[in-house]
Amino acid sequence: MKEERITITINEDGSLNVKTDGIKGEACLDEVNALLDELSNIKEIKKTDEYNQRVNTQEQRIQRGGVQ
Repeated sequence: MKEERITITINEDGSLNVKTDGIKGEACLDEVNALLDELSNIKEIKKTDEYNQRVNTQEQRIQRGGVQ
């Protein structure tokens, strides 16, 4: 399985840039939201090409904690 990574950059003005690698589709937003839920006030989200990639069912089940 490919490594999944979330990179957070804190800018001088206190805003955050968040980039995910190895997390496809809406799962990337779910992971980022879980990480930042109570830590910040998100004003804007820009989606990358990876967001629009389809995730096959088997891969999605593995990302969510195991094959069902």
